Amino acid sequence: MLDDTLKAQLQQYLGLLRQPIRLIASLDDSATAAEMRELLQTIASLSDKVSVTWTGQDARQPSFVLAREGQDSGVRFAGLPLGHEFTSLVLALLWTGGHPPKVEAEVLETIRALDGDFKFEVYMSLSCHNCPDVVQALSLMAIFNPKVQTVVIEGGAFQKEVEAREIMAVPMVFLNGQVFGSGRMSVEEIVAKLDTGAGTREAAKLDAKDPYDMLIVGGGPAGAAAAVYAARKGIRTGIAAENLGGQVNDTMGIENYISVLETDGPKLSAALQAHVKHYGVETLTQQRAVQLIAASEPGGLVQVRMENGGTLKARSVIVSTGARWRNINVPGEQEYKNKGVAYCPHCDGPLFKGKRVAVIGGGNSGVEAAIDLAGIVEHVTLVEFTEQLKADAVLVAKLKSLPNVSIRLNTQTTEITGAAGKVNGLVLRDRASGQDETVALEGVFVQIGLVPNTEWLKGTLALSRYGEIEVDARGQTSLSGVFAAGDGAKAALAAFDHLMRLPTLAQKEVRQSALAH
Repeated sequence: MLDDTLKAQLQQYLGLLRQPIRLIASLDDSATAAEMRELLQTIASLSDKVSVTWTGQDARQPSFVLAREGQDSGVRFAGLPLGHEFTSLVLALLWTGGHPPKVEAEVLETIRALDGDFKFEVYMSLSCHNCPDVVQALSLMAIFNPKVQTVVIEGGAFQKEVEAREIMAVPMVFLNGQVFGSGRMSVEEIVAKLDTGAGTREAAKLDAKDPYDMLIVGGGPAGAAAAVYAARKGIRTGIAAENLGGQVNDTMGIENYISVLETDGPKLSAALQAHVKHYGVETLTQQRAVQLIAASEPGGLVQVRMENGGTLKARSVIVSTGARWRNINVPGEQEYKNKGVAYCPHCDGPLFKGKRVAVIGGGNSGVEAAIDLAGIVEHVTLVEFTEQLKADAVLVAKLKSLPNVSIRLNTQTTEITGAAGKVNGLVLRDRASGQDETVALEGVFVQIGLVPNTEWLKGTLALSRYGEIEVDARGQTSLSGVFAAGDGAKAALAAFDHLMRLPTLAQKEVRQSALAH
């Protein structure tokens, strides 16, 4: 199951264990259980601090618990944690064995202080690149607070359970039997939802922070580039964002990043974070900006108000809030979101194995999604509004070669239908004839591009009719001291030039230069 290279790497990690741990298995006679037995035996053979017993009697079989020596409870994995989740398993082993996690001390203190009865169930698929963040967060919480119980469930091994609970998107998290959330969530996000006073405390911390020379709002590649360029100038730089990496986190195959032949979103995101932190940039995550307040006087402080009520101040601001998936805005889309309507084929595709689905959108994203899904589902209908597909020719050729794909051009999606809380069809209109047709299917993947995250800037900055921020050649917006990226390097250099012309920073630079000599 694990090749020699992976075994050697795992053995090296297990050498970091500080205390003994137990693997307690609850197995049935399924093929998955046989694979689980082999996996657990392999893990136990690689460290004298790991033992395995087969005496578990959990209702979910096959499954196993990671527990400290002398205990019977801990994180439970139901199904095999392989694929993207193998890292989650390794981290759970290390944390259970006493190796410290790379989490802020304040976050761990908050986790330990949570009081209540928290029984989490998180459903994941092995091909989902959003799932490990949630699995690792909930595993960490269970390991560091005995009042938190976490069960990680691989949907493919428990298909009947998935269908009974009508789970059509992963990661899906239940708390004490009720839906808690879906999609990527960080440990900070989860803890904040449980700790009702966290928002007020966080707002007070933001209010108390000294002004930044440059504040970047948004943590995608452009924001990260701006932060690195700013920090290298020796000025006080901060990033406020919901997460670092932005929409890169939702992209799997990346083959056009110059000098890197091939990578994926999570890896690139991690590299961006490491680069930013290397230069000492202060990063404030789980922060959604809701208002931009202009300086009260020329050269004064610009303010950015956050959703939690806190406000950050800066001498210059770079807006880099990116974009989000565009909705098709037809009846049924919102009603059946996560109940058949999905936006991530990598994450949710395996849940539609053997079923009929549609992909809306004929650009690169849509065609790539249709190609990926064709290897999993029974049939894919790709729907494109215009008279031809807009994707690259090589992708179109691949799509047309697939026997279980049909392409509908010059076709409008007018409604997503459903019954019993789930998608059951798609209403399509032929734009040439005006004729409507209902296609029976179980899933709809929306891939029609992006919309700018600029609603919070309306009335403050000049926006185009499409919601894009209007800038000059340097990235300067209609508001003095506020820039937009775009090109993060260009925006940062332009913002620094603006700062150098302000007396406060110019004097500071002179003082630093004098001290250096």
